[in-house]
Amino acid sequence: PAHSLTTLNLPLQAEVEPHREVTAAVHQYDSKILMQILHSGRYGYHPLNVAPSPIKAPIGWFTPRALSSADVSRTIDDYARSAALAKDAGYDGVEIMGSEGYLINQFIASRTNKRTDEWGGSFENRSRFATEIVKRTRAAVGDDFAIMFRLSMLDLVEGGSTWEETVQLAKALEDEGVDIINTGIGWHEARIPTIATSVPRGAFSWVTRKLKDEGVLEHTPLCTTNRINLPETAESILQQGDADLISMARPFLADPEIVNKAAEGREDEINVCIGCNQACLDHTFKMMTASCLVNPQSGYETELKFDPVAPGKKIKVAVVGGGCAGLAASCTAAERGHDVTLFEASGEIGGQFNYAKVVPGKEEFHETIKYFNHRLDRSGVDLKLNTRVTAEDLIAGGYDRVVVATGVVPRVPSIPGIDHPKVMLYSDVLGGAPVPGKSVAVIGAGGIGFDIAEFLTHDDSHAATSLDTAAFMKEWGVDMSNATRGGLLEPKHSAPAREVFLLQRKKGALGTGLGKTTGWIHRATLRNKAVKMVSGVEYVKVDDEGLHIKVHPKKKGEPAVEQVLDVDHVVVCAGQESVTGLTEPLKAAGIAAFEIGGAEHAGELDAKRAIDQGTRLAAEIETAEAGAVFNQPIPFAADLVRSARKWTGRNYS
Repeated sequence: PAHSLTTLNLPLQAEVEPHREVTAAVHQYDSKILMQILHSGRYGYHPLNVAPSPIKAPIGWFTPRALSSADVSRTIDDYARSAALAKDAGYDGVEIMGSEGYLINQFIASRTNKRTDEWGGSFENRSRFATEIVKRTRAAVGDDFAIMFRLSMLDLVEGGSTWEETVQLAKALEDEGVDIINTGIGWHEARIPTIATSVPRGAFSWVTRKLKDEGVLEHTPLCTTNRINLPETAESILQQGDADLISMARPFLADPEIVNKAAEGREDEINVCIGCNQACLDHTFKMMTASCLVNPQSGYETELKFDPVAPGKKIKVAVVGGGCAGLAASCTAAERGHDVTLFEASGEIGGQFNYAKVVPGKEEFHETIKYFNHRLDRSGVDLKLNTRVTAEDLIAGGYDRVVVATGVVPRVPSIPGIDHPKVMLYSDVLGGAPVPGKSVAVIGAGGIGFDIAEFLTHDDSHAATSLDTAAFMKEWGVDMSNATRGGLLEPKHSAPAREVFLLQRKKGALGTGLGKTTGWIHRATLRNKAVKMVSGVEYVKVDDEGLHIKVHPKKKGEPAVEQVLDVDHVVVCAGQESVTGLTEPLKAAGIAAFEIGGAEHAGELDAKRAIDQGTRLAAEIETAEAGAVFNQPIPFAADLVRSARKWTGRNYS
């Protein structure tokens, strides 16, 4: 039977009944479900935060209030009461969140615990909060109820636990009645990636294995986690003895049938989590519904339904463009029963994903293209590669609906010398054109600009660390011997393949529009590669000398600084323009046409929006009004966050 876990707390008896609906549904399928109990401590987004000591988190908004000794005891009782209510609600157990820098972890680490009472000082005192929670929880729920504890085995922050302390606490937790110990990796404020797509698959299972090999646990199985997105990865970890159990979360958003497909030998049908965080964690921090870039139905299962087409309602659909938007629309419409033809001008599907997949750290994007290739075959879409269709072709084809998913082309800015041989477009570079020079200026510092800069700092002799766990740990300064407190070492950055200048017109920091939970990684990666990031840039001209620019200072009134970047190449990442030439002729011919993805809105390349639009359109294409655009709804709370950011200038996401 499958085992699942939900992150909720039950402070009130009144909340028990709705949870019984959840647990009853799970038990129908002979499965078990645990409820995670989490107290955010100083990570809370409100001014009433509490913590062991009044130390503000680097990523927090407010300085927390230090809990009194009486408060500590009451909080422990709250954990136990929440677990008892979970049992009443039908859960089979609880997971006590003791890692990732949340409240329990804040008590354990000297970094955040400066107390001098019985809850601070020595490690025995600092860990008492954790062990006392387990002790009182076990007393409250009895022996027939599972208690899992998520233990921070690698804090990745200064002032974190030593390995000896981690082992000592693991044994103490077993002695107090924990049934399973799960692996926690890194605090949220840690500046080392732990779950992003640039992290190698299963990169931290060695930490769990190290605790197993200590031999101090007599009967408690260990669970490992982080960047395990495929059954084969999970199976490999189990076979090599790194862990007894596997924890996965985001892969179930990408494909809730992942376990069933693996069990039935249908691995090629799995919609693989690519670790992008764009629609799951980033949405959570924006007060939006957690969903998934590659599976927009996730989180919207009761609203976004793919009902089979009603009798007599089957229509003939043409989709033009085999990028993410077109693929999502084609497959969804065909699976519902429509007659779908997908036209793609090039020799392969994938569109802009074919650029993304070659960027070091984004190798997972191959999986999405592979998934859509199999899905096209299964759904019966008539795929026509190397076929550039005209409006006349589509009109003559007798299609009832045409989906224009023709994507974008790079925008070429009006800069003197833009046609100089030094100048290349991002599509040329990522499309395989050679870049023989050793110095490059990148015009534009949006998502594509960052990707290009990352790409240019690598070559065949400068491999990506996203495919090599040991190299990744070395690059980011992770101590795989666990000899240092918090597991930190001085990072050892490999030399970049080229000197890169990343430039933007706008004044201020670069990369502010990148993902909430991953933007800092992209910025840090480029800094580690000595990429020179410059803002306030005016592009004067390109000639044999290089790229002539003026750099405007942040302070008004100060003169701009003119300089020439003596570079071998200038790569343009200055935005995109939609390709929409088919739409108007089709409308004039009376054919219902719909623009999706980049064809509907260029902006930054946005695969999340593209896949979502294509999927939502296909869910009701036979009744959709011509020209309608289907976007994921924005919750009221998210609107409030956006308004607060706009009017206060503060980043509330």
